[in-house]
Amino acid sequence: MANRIKAMQQGKPSVPELKDNEAKRTTIILEKNEREFIEALIRSGKEAGIKPLISKMLDIYKSMMIYDWNFPGDYYCGISRMAFVNVELLNILTLQVPKDKWHEVGKKMGNALKVSIQTTIGADATEQESWETVFNRLRVQGFGDLYLKDKFLLLKTPFINDCEIWKGILEGLLSVQLETRNSVPPLVFEILKSQPPTV
Repeated sequence: MANRIKAMQQGKPSVPELKDNEAKRTTIILEKNEREFIEALIRSGKEAGIKPLISKMLDIYKSMMIYDWNFPGDYYCGISRMAFVNVELLNILTLQVPKDKWHEVGKKMGNALKVSIQTTIGADATEQESWETVFNRLRVQGFGDLYLKDKFLLLKTPFINDCEIWKGILEGLLSVQLETRNSVPPLVFEILKSQPPTV
């Protein structure tokens, strides 16, 4: 405190010494239109302020592995090519698959997801201890919000509407056998037993 007062008396601002784990001040120079855009987001209540916005952007940048993206339209997250696709288009596509194949197709999708997640973030989806990490990855990629409650899997806001496809996806991804308990969102599946993983 005495040093701050002394520095203020000398007309120089006091700059505190920072340890490695402490926050550090950074200056960002924004173009006028960038600043106006951010201020409009804050005014409309979509963002709380510049600092929370930048923190959120950095979180998205890390979670989505945006640093691996080459240029617009060529997005990779680990070994998987990513695309921003309307959910409506995916649902149109799933409707072209015969209903008796939905579970099988879902299981193949789940197995592909398992490999992608394992190689990208190192999480083994067949191990229940990794499920929180796996569920967070799926949430970041827009699949929906997955939760484990005792022996039940709860899926809120799924990006594909059909429960049978989701049952297949989750069985393939997590190597479990499921029984559907609620077939409309939020989807609920009971875990009956673990199965040996298949690739």
